[in-house]
Amino acid sequence: MWVVAAIFSALFAGITTILSKCGLKNTNSNLATALRTSIVLLLAWLIVWITGAFKTITDIRFKSWIFLILSGLATGASWICYFKALSLGEVSKVAAVDKSSAILSVLLAIILFPAERINWYLKLIFLLCIGIGTYLMTDIKNAEKNEKRTWFIFALLSAIFAAATSLLASIGIQNVDSNLGTAIRTIVVFILAWVIVFFKKEIHFIQNINQKEVLFLILSGVATGASWLCYYFAIQQGQISVVVPIDRLSILVTVLFSYFVFHEKLSMKSFIGLLLLIEGTVCMAIFT
Repeated sequence: MWVVAAIFSALFAGITTILSKCGLKNTNSNLATALRTSIVLLLAWLIVWITGAFKTITDIRFKSWIFLILSGLATGASWICYFKALSLGEVSKVAAVDKSSAILSVLLAIILFPAERINWYLKLIFLLCIGIGTYLMTDIKNAEKNEKRTWFIFALLSAIFAAATSLLASIGIQNVDSNLGTAIRTIVVFILAWVIVFFKKEIHFIQNINQKEVLFLILSGVATGASWLCYYFAIQQGQISVVVPIDRLSILVTVLFSYFVFHEKLSMKSFIGLLLLIEGTVCMAIFT
């Protein structure tokens, strides 16, 4: 069941990236992040209310609260960097760099959690395949000639924070309903996102958002909420070192949509990288 949840997480995450890119054409990236987080917050707490998970909030231990808050802060930082990168670079390249967080997540999971060390040597082999594929997909040398390098820095920071998020959240949701844990984390992300908007005095940009971009931001928020709910259920029930790579398969959805929607074409090098990334991820899920 948790494998299915991880697959749906990847599907919704891939759709999220495309919808977010559509909503970032003329919208400040920090403001867009805050608006999307607002939608995710409403969706997350609606589900908590419907399922009755809010009744268990008093049972959450202090340690879980700390790690849920830390994972929320890491998520907020990852989002801010990711959507800044999306506003500057090509969708497929930004997504490829961001998904490299799977490499760090799996390595840390193997080191920190004994249960993750099952078939660790196979995981490292498949992880190498994912790493090579990710590197080829970014096509970084060619990008340096034609694009600003700023997007890469933000995408890399997004990946680092995303890796921290997975590990912190996996500890925070132990013995906590996954829907409730997601909702609590979203509160932290919501506060962080809006604090940055007001601190940087970017709230006035809200006047420049057109209705079409608002719609895309709302839809991306709904997709994000669905992805989160599936993802944190999966890491609560399954192995992080398997769930994280499956979730990163969202790049396949992102690349397909970026080709048809934004007409972003993959070079042969990037295409080979995509195949390696998919192969390593599928093997990770099947053989470990």
